[in-house]
Formats: sequence, structure tokens, C-alpha cells
Amino acid sequence: VQLQASGGGLVQAGGSLRLSCAASGRTFSSYVMGWFRQVPGKEREFAAAISSSGSSTNYADSVKGRFAISRDNAKNTVYLQMNNLKPEDTAVYYCAARRYTIRWNGDEYDYWGQGTLVTVSS
Repeated sequence: VQLQASGGGLVQAGGSLRLSCAASGRTFSSYVMGWFRQVPGKEREFAAAISSSGSSTNYADSVKGRFAISRDNAKNTVYLQMNNLKPEDTAVYYCAARRYTIRWNGDEYDYWGQGTLVTVSS
């Protein structure tokens, strides 16, 4: 599976962005998809994940209520809608894929996109 993240940019605090992650291959619908983020010099952080069918989602406490993950298996794409953005959301956001069940540990994901930068100004 090859993943291509897009949609990052510069936004003011309180604004919104929608990230997209397009996947290649015919088996996208069999993968759990996750979004992670990383600030340079800091550890990678779990943000959200969605089950292969889309019926189950998980969110880190830091984004719960503000971010929404969704997927369109017909388009081989997963999305991260980010609302009420805060300066502390500034990071490079990565999408990732793994089989079977949702995990919060990035080391348990097999495929990664290249990352897209989100910058939130105060």
C-alpha cells in the first residue's frame, strides 16, 4: 500500500483544515487507517484511527471533539477533518495503515505516507 497525504497548510487558531490520504492498491478497505502527528524534536503522537469498515474510530484526548476521521473505501481515501485548531496542533501529520485492529502505537503500522505540514498561528 502506498499512501499520499495532502491538505496541510497555514491556518489561524480557531480555523479548520481537512487532510486527505489517498491509498494505492485494491485492498484499501481491509486496512485500519491512522493519523499521527509529530513536532520536530518530539516523539510521534497518535491523533486518530478508523477501522477498515469505518464503523469504529478512536481519538487521542487532545483532539477529541475537534477532529473527525472518516474514510471512503470507494475512493481509497481517508480524511481528517480538523476544527477549532489550536497552535499546539502545529505538526507534520502522517497517515498510516495496518491490518486488523486499531492501535495507538505507530510502531504497529506497516505503511506510512510522506506527511503534510499543518501550521496554526495564534
